[in-house]
Amino acid sequence: MKSKRVPRAVREQQMLDAAVLTFARRGYRAASMDEIAEVAGVSKPLVYLYLNSKEELFSAVIRRERAALVAAVTAAVQPGEAADRQLWSGLRGFFAHTAEHPAGWAVLHQQARTHGEPFAVEVADMRAEIVAFVTELIGMAAKEAGCVGELAEREVAGLAHALVGAAESLAEWANTRTDEGPSGDQEHPTAKDAAATMMNFAWTGLGHLMGGERWTPGGAGGEGGRG
Repeated sequence: MKSKRVPRAVREQQMLDAAVLTFARRGYRAASMDEIAEVAGVSKPLVYLYLNSKEELFSAVIRRERAALVAAVTAAVQPGEAADRQLWSGLRGFFAHTAEHPAGWAVLHQQARTHGEPFAVEVADMRAEIVAFVTELIGMAAKEAGCVGELAEREVAGLAHALVGAAESLAEWANTRTDEGPSGDQEHPTAKDAAATMMNFAWTGLGHLMGGERWTPGGAGGEGGRG
């Protein structure tokens, strides 16, 4: 009996899955099409037939992983909730996705952004989407706190960029750090724990800011205080 032919779309996803693992493990420069084909269980000519070149394969991987991450963050948020609850949900979605797909996150965070155009542009566009989302939430929080106008548009944007950068760094830490659990197994921080750390770091400080408390440089001794 003839074996069923694997549909092209399914075969492409298998190749992309193999490519994600290989690029994350080897890096873009060292990864070979031979290894990707072997991991995917197909011939190298078939990889070239479907995805043309290593550069185009890497671009396809970045686009897929970018779309999956943005979709996970936006799907986790419940519209209509308070700004802090929306950010909390989005952060949990972000950390859960990066923990469940560490190879995809490694490609986006470590590989794509370090190899120039067009790869870095794809990651920059993804980051801009997330920053715009966080900017909107901070603006919403300012409105809820009744301090619209006190936070300049540039300041809100700066806070959003800082928060996203901190979340990216925390995801990197969470995916590489291991703690020994009660059973002696090595455990990664959960998405809930990582999100709570981020909220305690960022949103608590924003709460003071929304309440009109600002840190200001102190005297000549360099001490700071709230103004």
